[in-house]
Amino acid sequence: MLKPGSTIGILGGGQLGRMLALSAARLGLHCHIYSPEKDSGAFEVVRASTCAAYDDEVALAKFANSVDVITYEFENIPAKTAAFLAKRKPVYPDPHVLELTQDRLIEKNFIDGLKIAVAPYAPVHSASQLMKGIEKVGLPAVLKTTTMGYDGKGQIKIMPGDDANAAWRKLKNAPCILEGFVNFEREVSVVAARSADGKVECFEVTENEHRDHILKISTVPAKVSPALATEAKRIATKIAKAFDYVGVLAVEMFVVKAQEKGKAKQAVLVNEIAPRVHNSGHWTIDGATVSQFEQHIRAVAGWPLARPIRLGRKVEMINLIGAEVHDLADWLATPGTSVHLYGKTEARAGRKMGHVTRVYPK
Repeated sequence: MLKPGSTIGILGGGQLGRMLALSAARLGLHCHIYSPEKDSGAFEVVRASTCAAYDDEVALAKFANSVDVITYEFENIPAKTAAFLAKRKPVYPDPHVLELTQDRLIEKNFIDGLKIAVAPYAPVHSASQLMKGIEKVGLPAVLKTTTMGYDGKGQIKIMPGDDANAAWRKLKNAPCILEGFVNFEREVSVVAARSADGKVECFEVTENEHRDHILKISTVPAKVSPALATEAKRIATKIAKAFDYVGVLAVEMFVVKAQEKGKAKQAVLVNEIAPRVHNSGHWTIDGATVSQFEQHIRAVAGWPLARPIRLGRKVEMINLIGAEVHDLADWLATPGTSVHLYGKTEARAGRKMGHVTRVYPK
């Protein structure tokens, strides 16, 4: 268990690293941010930072010597970087989690191996595999690169009659996974925290609305039955335990209609795992008694987890994307809202500039 005044190293200097560092500061813990981007927003809120490449072993070793424990803000940190650091200081979550979740196909196989329902899928490493995959999962389907895709990047929807090989060429014939299109009622996620002693605490099931493949609004409570909420949390807990996870992760799911004994019911399919704090959990900063960021810091520091309790009868998180950040004055004047900006100077289209949390009184 780290003592107050200890230093947590964070790989990645974006908004997630920034909010992790702010939560650590509230607990009397320091943070050292390591990021290759000179304009990293997290640099502004910490007492120590390193701007260097993820393969710079001299800088990495110096960074490791300056901290007590290491974590990361996003899953595309090179696995080699995490493994190099793990030889010098504890790294949470364990680098093997990165290896499992950085590749969509490996991740799907892992979830499927836990007997957790997922959408039908097939590997695509050749034109013949693509045709076999279409035979297996049907059309429409979504072709996704196995690595580096997020916010709708690295994926193409294939409809009946489309040229599937042309779609694959647009993805530069990269290794892909073909996923059957899911006719879902809504998208939800569960943000869960697991401590080193195996205790798991889940936040409420969150309902998510995407626009142009980017998360726009997250709402709690989600419009799901109590039984489905319990099942969604059970799935997230099972995944966290299977990983022997330490920290916060998010499990994205589709709510679908199913039949049981001739009666219609709701069921969930797992879409993706994010081994980190997650955009759909941002509502917890202002809308719960403990935030996802504090839970992550507690977990990697070896501190006890808190049991989260929602504040308000409903909480919404609205992402400020691109030029929407210019509506700042309106949100600042709206009762019951809290504004969080990420320190980004250029409001590009599709770029998450900040978010607003709106807590509705009970």
